Amino acid sequence: MDKLKLLVVDDEPGIITGVERTLRNFSVSYPFMDEDIAYDIFEAETGEKAIEIIEKYSIDIVLLDNKLPGMDGIEVLEYIKNKNYDVAVMMITSYASLDLAVKATNYGAYNFVPKPFTPSELKAAVENITKNLYLRRMTRKMTQEGKEIRFQFLSILSHELKSPINAIEGYLRIMKEKQAGDRIEDYMEMIDRSVERIKGMRNLILDLLDLTRMESGSKRRDIRSLDIAEVARGVADAVEPLAIQHNIKIHLDCDENIFVNADKHEMEIIINNLLSNAVKYNKDNGEVFLAIKEKDDSVLITVEDTGIGMTKEESELLFRDFVRIKNPKTKHITGSGLGLSIAKKMVEMYKGTIKVESEPDVGSTFTVEIPLK
Repeated sequence: MDKLKLLVVDDEPGIITGVERTLRNFSVSYPFMDEDIAYDIFEAETGEKAIEIIEKYSIDIVLLDNKLPGMDGIEVLEYIKNKNYDVAVMMITSYASLDLAVKATNYGAYNFVPKPFTPSELKAAVENITKNLYLRRMTRKMTQEGKEIRFQFLSILSHELKSPINAIEGYLRIMKEKQAGDRIEDYMEMIDRSVERIKGMRNLILDLLDLTRMESGSKRRDIRSLDIAEVARGVADAVEPLAIQHNIKIHLDCDENIFVNADKHEMEIIINNLLSNAVKYNKDNGEVFLAIKEKDDSVLITVEDTGIGMTKEESELLFRDFVRIKNPKTKHITGSGLGLSIAKKMVEMYKGTIKVESEPDVGSTFTVEIPLK
């Protein structure tokens, strides 16, 4: 159970004792909270003592009387505002005038609870100010995280796009100056390379957008009952042209009537990443085996290839963001290094697992297991 630090500032011992007794075993729950919230109670009889406690213990909530010996409650509230402390303040007073209400509101007081108050009234007021504080902090955190995600997105995008843009610019300059000759045929290789670079940039941008939507929680999902074999066949049809270019045969072995509650686009992304990689990292005249099977209330998606394979060390890095296996066999294969990372995150959204077994020059087998219920 999480705990907030709550400070009661009042020169009436009975008020402090009553608040402590009422909130001693009191907790607040909220649908968005990971756990219930209880309170550690602190006490202060003067405004000066309240400020000392606030600065020392990082207080979260203050129940503040205005009529205090020495420094009054409004002065404490003004001090908190000027220091920009992340504290929620609720005024508890028997002398609530319009002038006091205006001042307190201007200085950031959340609300007023007139004395005397019942335990039920106090609990309701504390629950409201706790939820307000929680939502305020969550909003600030999400805003900050959003800025960090945007900065990361733009930094990675600019870094990853710099190289292909420079290459395309170089090819265009060569063609403009006709450095390789006057015939279009003299430049076909450069054109083909430029097209591949552009395809790589487009895929990187799409992968980054998917990753950013997932990590920011803004991706809309359409969960419904899907025939997973039908989804797999659709993905295989889409990957088939790539396979034909390298004379790679795709074999399907799908059990029928396996239905998964899932977002179709997410399932397509998972299977497409595995299947397209099995083709790209294969050998000419190779084979790819895609199997969909039901096992113990789960669906198993297995993609096996006869490709270049990986070492154990390379396999352990495979599902991290922006990781691409680089060696002489992969240097001509384009990719963002995000596909398998995104697939893993999506599989885990369904409480599933993804693993790989691979052997250099023999091939790789990826297995995804997703619970059906």
